[in-house]
Amino acid sequence: LKAQLREGARFDNIISVDPAMEEVLNTIARAAPSRATVLVRGESGTGKELVARAIHAASPRQDQPFVAINCAALNKNLIESELFGHEKGAFTGALRTKFGRVEEADGGTIFLDEIGDMSRPLQAKLLRFPEDVSFTRVGGNEEKRVNVRIISATNRDIVTAIKENDFRQDLYHRLNVMKFCPPPLRERGDDVVQLAGYFLKQNCQSLGRGELKLSKEASKKLMGHN
Repeated sequence: LKAQLREGARFDNIISVDPAMEEVLNTIARAAPSRATVLVRGESGTGKELVARAIHAASPRQDQPFVAINCAALNKNLIESELFGHEKGAFTGALRTKFGRVEEADGGTIFLDEIGDMSRPLQAKLLRFPEDVSFTRVGGNEEKRVNVRIISATNRDIVTAIKENDFRQDLYHRLNVMKFCPPPLRERGDDVVQLAGYFLKQNCQSLGRGELKLSKEASKKLMGHN
């Protein structure tokens, strides 16, 4: 891994020669073998899901499911059923028992993206899950357990959200056992040129044309972009 990092790392599609990202990748390598719950914080576009997938790929769970859920995109009335499943007859339209995403992820990793946008009522229902990975399906009474690693991500300032009573402090502490904060591209030095070259090479290959190189002028414009 260190040899790859010196050359400009590609760790599960993370392209970087920047020291700050090198430290992120080194931490991924150290953290991946554990079962610790992880929180990835950063602006939109910083590669939070790439970090989550890299942790999974470098872990003993790499051959097991990686199940990603965008908490902000799900209907707030259905997200509990989506996560934990439901029993037949639990509500109108529940014609059969449905496994939730946490059961689909059994043995692997569940990635809760945009966790900061989850509603307060669901935060309360989720509170127990990181502690003992137990849950109950909607409309059910039987407590179930799964063997999953929880990785969550948010682009929100969670500390501010807690102060504004938008996010539960106790849930934050249970999710924030290990924290990753990938820096935005504007703070990663030459990485924008590295990435542009990588994508240029990919597109040349997919189009079946000869190799192209970025001009010095193009690289300078990329480096000057905010």
